[in-house]
Amino acid sequence: MGASQRCRSSIKPSCGPLFFVGTLWLLSMIMTVYACPKICHCTERNGVVVQCTSRNLENIPTNLPKDTVVLLLSSNRIRHIPKEAFTDLHRLRELDLSHNAIESVEVGAFQGISESLRTMDLSNNQLSSLPKDTFAKLHARIRLSHNPWHCECSLQEVLRELRLDPETVNEVSCYTSVQEEYVGQSVIQVLDSGINFCNFHHKTTDVAMFVAMFCWFSMVTAYIIYYIKHNQEDARRHMEYLKSLPSTSHISKDYDTASSVF
Repeated sequence: MGASQRCRSSIKPSCGPLFFVGTLWLLSMIMTVYACPKICHCTERNGVVVQCTSRNLENIPTNLPKDTVVLLLSSNRIRHIPKEAFTDLHRLRELDLSHNAIESVEVGAFQGISESLRTMDLSNNQLSSLPKDTFAKLHARIRLSHNPWHCECSLQEVLRELRLDPETVNEVSCYTSVQEEYVGQSVIQVLDSGINFCNFHHKTTDVAMFVAMFCWFSMVTAYIIYYIKHNQEDARRHMEYLKSLPSTSHISKDYDTASSVF
């Protein structure tokens, strides 16, 4: 006899509370999986498509359905992507964060979706640089066009690990650069021409070290000069005192004279 039959046939009152608790647990699980943020619109398409475009969002919603496959967050006011922002969305395939005001992305922001994600759009934001391991283990095709990128070593190292969207790859341009001549040019085209921004970084570091050493040497020299000038009068008096002392030859003559007398 099954558990449900036993509960129906049994006169024990304990089955009622157990069934009620089980039902609540099942409902909570369903709500956790399928709940949609009130400010967004969700539809079913082999998984949940969450539409949060143009909702004046300043942060990424935290109560997203766990079976989300498409997450559209474009045209909002998001400025920062924190660590583990999408960690529970293991089925996520498409992520659109374009046309926001994103200035920074924490390392680990895309942790949990690296295997499933296929496309990500970060175009038209305010990104100028990114930590080296921002996109670690991501295999997605990524759009980074129309951001105010600062072309230097760290950006070069980030791009080296990425699979950039081929349609917009030449629109990833240097807004500023360690070398002024590359401003306005496509980052990829500059790198393909053989330019290595990390070489400029090392040269800049060497120059900074040389300047620091020169400043240190100048400070030591200035201190020695100051010390000499400050103690010049004492040194002069000491020299005069030494000159006033009887010389060694004079002492020897006096000693010889005294010896001849005796």
